[in-house]
Amino acid sequence: MAITSANQLELLQTAEAVAREKMIDPDLVIQAMEDSLARAAKSRYGSEMDIRVHIDRKTGRAAFTRVRTVVPDEELENYQAQLTVAQAKQYKADPQVGDEIIDEVPPVDLGRIAAQSAKQVILQRVREAERDRQYDEFRDRKGTIINGVVKREEYGNIIVDIGRGEAILRRNEKIGRESYRPNDRIRAYVKDVRRETRGPQIFLSRTDPQFMAELFKMEVPEIYDGIIEIKAVARDPGSRAKIAVISHDSSIDPVGACVGMRGSRVQAVVGELQGEKIDIIPWNADQATFLVNALQPAEVSKVVVDEDAHKIEVVVPDEQLSLAIGRRGQNVRLASQLTGLDIDILTEAEESQRRQAEFAERTKLFVDALDLDEFFAQLLVAEGFTNLEEVAYVDLDELLAIEGVDEATAEELQARARDHIEAQNAKAIEAAKEMGVEQSLFDFDGLTPQMIEALAKDDVKTLEDFATCADWELAGGWTTVDGKRVKDDGLLEKFGMTLEEAQDLIMHARVQLGWVDPTELEPKADDAEEEEADEE
Repeated sequence: MAITSANQLELLQTAEAVAREKMIDPDLVIQAMEDSLARAAKSRYGSEMDIRVHIDRKTGRAAFTRVRTVVPDEELENYQAQLTVAQAKQYKADPQVGDEIIDEVPPVDLGRIAAQSAKQVILQRVREAERDRQYDEFRDRKGTIINGVVKREEYGNIIVDIGRGEAILRRNEKIGRESYRPNDRIRAYVKDVRRETRGPQIFLSRTDPQFMAELFKMEVPEIYDGIIEIKAVARDPGSRAKIAVISHDSSIDPVGACVGMRGSRVQAVVGELQGEKIDIIPWNADQATFLVNALQPAEVSKVVVDEDAHKIEVVVPDEQLSLAIGRRGQNVRLASQLTGLDIDILTEAEESQRRQAEFAERTKLFVDALDLDEFFAQLLVAEGFTNLEEVAYVDLDELLAIEGVDEATAEELQARARDHIEAQNAKAIEAAKEMGVEQSLFDFDGLTPQMIEALAKDDVKTLEDFATCADWELAGGWTTVDGKRVKDDGLLEKFGMTLEEAQDLIMHARVQLGWVDPTELEPKADDAEEEEADEE
């Protein structure tokens, strides 16, 4: 193919046609043509030559030029890309070192291989331009609902024509066993838009909780207008879902507005989600109240919240247990997702048994450690005492407030408790020393001998070992594994240590070792202001 013999306007016509088909700028296509022709010319004239091609945007004429740099005589190494000052005078008056000399070279006659290579370059550049255009157009539509037409299916994934591009609905993002045929209309949520060099860039979902939220926004004007806010969504796609809503206008019932007249609004969403049953729940800032709502239709007798662990314990009547848990745990699982809490469900009978077991365990502790009769030990437990430290170091008046306890008895109780604690501490110190604990750990304020013994059993035997611990290693915590919250037991959790206390001890250990500047322990101005505001 010789450029000179071809109709020069054909290049422009081809560029216009490709640009129209791919919905990109014609100039990008022409630039791709220029690059491909320049590459073909280099294969003809030599790869060391700097060949450039310019296609006139009006006539279609392709001009081939060679670019060479002016260098001092002694630095001339590449005759194809360089020339001396004397040689440059043939092309330019008063040339200087560093000038670029551009002169035209004859157009190349493309052979079959060169023409095919040029075509591949053009196609590659056009594809890149098309993908850039698609990314720029759809990146701002992430998090919205989009309509499209099913184009084809590839290994269970649905390729969707969305007008000015293609998107993919992966099989794990489809609801249940729903299937599609070519030309079926489809509505989905734009879950992600990523710039990729190959493959799809627009990723759709019909199982994402936000798909349901966006559907409600389309069906409920009050949500669209911001009067009603969706606070949380939890889904078991195609089966059941829970959505928590709150109204910023006290005159509007958020649940009723989402349900609509005779259920028209919620049914429109249910229909789009293949019959997925939806529980619409009023959101509440109080975690316990919110959870009671989230567990509907089950009735709840009592709720105990552990905010530090993001865990909550729910007690239900015996006959309500299966309803609270739901089929295959669905109801409690969705409620957990909705509230962001781990939920333990107990029947009233189970909770009673546990309370009795705790009561018996604490009673035995006081009987054995304080040498009390069972009745007196039970009296202490009933008054709220749970361990020996509380008995030993509580204000004497609290013991005197117990019926039948006089001052002498209270003092004797505290003396016995302290003696027992001291004996236990002595045993713990001896055991810790036998395990090789260094004196630096014994000298550190904030750790009791029994805590040090517990640390030593886990090979924490020096202050340096302690300073490298994480707060959750000491106080315990929760991590999410495969979507489920898993409990990590802390080395000092049984001593009632909190995450905040663990953080404080670790930081003080690092300061004592010189790892951290002491000023880092000082409260920041913003934190101090917040604390003052909380106190007010």
